Amino acid sequence: MASVHESLYFNPMMTNGVVHANVFGIKDWVTPYKIAVLVLLNEMGRTGEGAVSLLERRKLNQLLLPLLQGPDITLSKLYKLIEESCPQLANSVQIRIKLMAEGELKDMEQFFDDLSDSFSGTEPEVHKTSVVGLFLRHMILAYSKLSFSQVFKLYTALQQYFQNGEKKTVEDADMELTSREEGERKMEKEELDVSVREEEVSCSGPLSQKQAEFFLSQQAALLKNDETKALTPASLQKELNNLLKFNPDFAEAHYLSYLNNLRVQDVFSSTHSLLHYFDRLILTGAESKSNGEEGYGRSLRYAALNLAALHCRFGHYQQAELALQEAIRIAQESNDHVCLQHCLSWLYVLGQKRSDSYVLLEHSVKKAVHFGLPRAFAGKTANKLMDALKDSDLLHWKHSLSELIDISIAQKTAIWRLYGRSTMALQQAQMLLSMNSLESVSAGVQQNNTESFAVALCHLAELHAEQGCFPAAAEVLKHLKDRFPPNTQHAQLWMLCDQKIQFDRAMNDGKFHLADSIVTGITALNGIEGVYRKAVVLQAQNQMSEAHKLLQKLLLYCQKMKNTEMVISVLLSVAELYWQSSSPTIALPVLLQALALSKEYRLQYLASETVLNLAFAQLILGVPEQALSLLHMAIEPVLADGAILDKGRAMFLVAKCQVASAASYDPPKKAEALEAAIENLNEAKNYFSKVDCRERIRDVAYFQARLYHTLGKTQERNRCAMLFRQLHQELPSEGVPLINHL
Repeated sequence: MASVHESLYFNPMMTNGVVHANVFGIKDWVTPYKIAVLVLLNEMGRTGEGAVSLLERRKLNQLLLPLLQGPDITLSKLYKLIEESCPQLANSVQIRIKLMAEGELKDMEQFFDDLSDSFSGTEPEVHKTSVVGLFLRHMILAYSKLSFSQVFKLYTALQQYFQNGEKKTVEDADMELTSREEGERKMEKEELDVSVREEEVSCSGPLSQKQAEFFLSQQAALLKNDETKALTPASLQKELNNLLKFNPDFAEAHYLSYLNNLRVQDVFSSTHSLLHYFDRLILTGAESKSNGEEGYGRSLRYAALNLAALHCRFGHYQQAELALQEAIRIAQESNDHVCLQHCLSWLYVLGQKRSDSYVLLEHSVKKAVHFGLPRAFAGKTANKLMDALKDSDLLHWKHSLSELIDISIAQKTAIWRLYGRSTMALQQAQMLLSMNSLESVSAGVQQNNTESFAVALCHLAELHAEQGCFPAAAEVLKHLKDRFPPNTQHAQLWMLCDQKIQFDRAMNDGKFHLADSIVTGITALNGIEGVYRKAVVLQAQNQMSEAHKLLQKLLLYCQKMKNTEMVISVLLSVAELYWQSSSPTIALPVLLQALALSKEYRLQYLASETVLNLAFAQLILGVPEQALSLLHMAIEPVLADGAILDKGRAMFLVAKCQVASAASYDPPKKAEALEAAIENLNEAKNYFSKVDCRERIRDVAYFQARLYHTLGKTQERNRCAMLFRQLHQELPSEGVPLINHL
């Protein structure tokens, strides 16, 4: 059908084989598909109210708008859509089209002559100003302007359109007869659906203005809200190229091409499309009409700003800075403060490697307050930060900015996790997922597949995994994979989340070789996280010198990048390295540095974890009483919001401190302290069992066996010793004393 459509240039777009630039000067032109839609409208008018039920007429009315606005589809597909709404009318439409296509040219002429009767009479069937009335008038006007040769081409195309539709209908009937078996039936049905879609794409010719606008808005909405239902990148680009072939100056098509190329991370094509979008926007005068003389300059500065954002997304920071300088220069000449504020924000993003980045941030905050734009904070307390977000949320809800509301809730989820409040983070994530979007659902979009939802779901999966609910985390990840397939733009979020959960489970299970293989995937998605996890594996494999070198390099890089959270995590790993190397005194300054950073940035959970490490260092240095007092300060946040593994580590440490403190007690008091330590060890073992951390269960079993032996409980001692022996044979030995492991 593509060749047939290419010969149908009976519209004013083309003269002597040359396509005019103003392709959408005419609203509509006649095609075989639109003739079929006209037949449907005519049959609906001729059919009495009693012949079609109210429910069927309602379904037909709902069907009409996408038929009028959408691109041309095959005749067999049109028959199916009408049959789903009203089988009786579908049969009448099929007979009318067959009589017209198998008849003579005068039958089509007579059909268009009779269409004008729909507006005649005191109570016409169709009102002239209605959607259907405007469509009929456009078709009648477009047909009346055709020359005889163009009418003949149209009739020939109608015959070809009908023959292809009949052929497809016969193939569908044969397919249903030969696919009775259940196993084959499902497979062939899927193949049939694919072939229909491919045929629809291939038969679509030049779109009218309304069809093109509807197609672009539909695909843009799908790319934003539900990318899985949009056309594949290759199919969408093919359609856009076809659209731009007839109208190279269609700016919106270039912008959709830019979004489509971003899906596949094609930096060259996305840059090319973005530049063409702003070039065409200036050429068509769209900006000048809405913004007066400022339209031209406004397009230029925002083009440079968008180009800087594009280069920043792909990691081309030098090119991004050059584009940003151009945007700043033009914005200063035009005295555009809003554009300058956006430039300042991007300048801060690009300048994070420099020492003056926080100066830029403070300047950005002051300017944002002045111009009423979103504000940024660093190192503020939770109540101040949430108050600031609340003020922004009030504006978002007031103006029903659902996308910004989603982003704000996703930010709160991440902030609560950063502060170590897992319960609040879980609440925010669930609130976002249970929210109904404020935007109207269109184009079959049933869910909001934006980055905010992907972030919330990833947090949800990690929170469940931290609490040992691995089946629930797997269900969330499965939903993420279905909702964001690997070829979509937000798939990297759940890929990294999945890899991190697999890594933690492998480390808990003592499978360090498996964890080492997972590090490669993590590094591909996040280099900093991958290097840190590599150091953790080396440390677990007792390769202390290699792990120390890697951690030192990572520490310097993270300090330069102002990645405070990772800096603290690296410092804790370095301290653990020191005491595993029997140098606890060297670990103390490192832990104090980590504690100072945690307090400065209000990272409560990391601060509690640092205090636990300090308590363990004091235990090794022989001051268990001070270690116990520190533990009473830090253990409450860990037990309230911590991960299951950290809860187990905290209880294990409490038991160690109790045993060490009981060395100087009287025998009755010592026995009581050891009994309390055994209870804490049982609780720690339960925590470790939930995350299947067999290495730490082995340590607990060893410690319990020693305590039961001291108390003279032979049966309990033998049970714990048997468990320790079994796990010790299954797991690799670290070659370090068990007391030096937190």
